[in-house]
Amino acid sequence: MADHTIASPTTGAYDVPPARELKRERKALLEVREERLRDLGGLALEMYKRDRFNAGLVVERCAELVAIEARVQEIDALLDGTARIRRGGGGAVCICGAPILLGARFCASCGRSLAPGSAESRQAGSDAPG
Repeated sequence: MADHTIASPTTGAYDVPPARELKRERKALLEVREERLRDLGGLALEMYKRDRFNAGLVVERCAELVAIEARVQEIDALLDGTARIRRGGGGAVCICGAPILLGARFCASCGRSLAPGSAESRQAGSDAPG
């Protein structure tokens, strides 16, 4: 029987939930993520209409989204059966250092293209014959 225990930095070890539970949690998190993204867009629009921008509120909502995406990445790693090490202790990051949101095609901070054919991708693969 396979060992389904992984190390936890605080308690030593804990059991990995069954795959069906992880998939259920992942699906629920993605639904919450989509709802929060829509809410964030509506919030930004209302702040624009009222000319009352609240940076703290936007940052708080974005932090919630990043936390949801981090958990989705953890679940994906567990479902893959690997303990992926994420760069910088968080999810993927852009060259500018900003976190990259799941499914993003452009960096939310600097606007760089995150597409596979972008300049950054070509630069990283410059060793490959072209």
